[in-house]
Amino acid sequence: MTGSESTSRIRLRHEPPFAHLILTHGKENVIDIQMMEELARVLEDIQSQSEICAIILSGAGEHFSAGVDIPSHAPDKVEETLRRFHSVVRKLVRTTKVTLAVVRGYCLGGGAEIAMACDIVITAESAHWGFPEIKLGCFPPVAAAALAAVVGQKRAAELVLTGRTFDGREAVQLGLASRAVPAKLDEVVSEYEQRLKALSPAALAHAKRALYSWDAAHFEKGLARAEEIYLKELMQTEDAREGIRAWIEKRRPQWKGK
Repeated sequence: MTGSESTSRIRLRHEPPFAHLILTHGKENVIDIQMMEELARVLEDIQSQSEICAIILSGAGEHFSAGVDIPSHAPDKVEETLRRFHSVVRKLVRTTKVTLAVVRGYCLGGGAEIAMACDIVITAESAHWGFPEIKLGCFPPVAAAALAAVVGQKRAAELVLTGRTFDGREAVQLGLASRAVPAKLDEVVSEYEQRLKALSPAALAHAKRALYSWDAAHFEKGLARAEEIYLKELMQTEDAREGIRAWIEKRRPQWKGK
């Protein structure tokens, strides 16, 4: 059975053995609470569909995602934001379906964390990657918990602690992406689809479980600890509140170091 389904934030194209999941929120596919709810529900539904072996995740238009909606980091919303966003990431990590991210344009913050959680990542060479949360007086909890396992401790520290951006070619060099291509990403995605279509869905699912068996336990503990530090310690600081306030007021933050 094939077909498509649209909500206000995502579009799902059901083409067994693939489910194409497309982010569709504004020009930059910013991830707000509503998108998190829709993603969690759709990922849960796909997991139960035995005819699907892989989820192809992309962004509509020019960008993958510019990340989580910044006003959602405000003190009165941040706990719900983290809970819902991390639920999406956990579902991506736990799914037995192969996940393939197709990255164009912005892939920042929460967008980069979602791409990082996927098994295979095809990126445009010109894509803009990064974890810029530190510039807002925050940090990216998923990256804090899992990035070192992907790129190594020193590289992870440099990316999280500086918040710098980098292109798709460097994303491959770092280990965040599988392949970087100058153009025609769809052709490369088609190549992967043909390879996956020829394989046993059961074998893929069990191979994936075995592949991540060691990291899975560490990720859960690390993310739980990162959440605790973020909510109980970071969000109690003046700098965390100042960073979000400065962004909303479109001015440079005045850090106090407390």
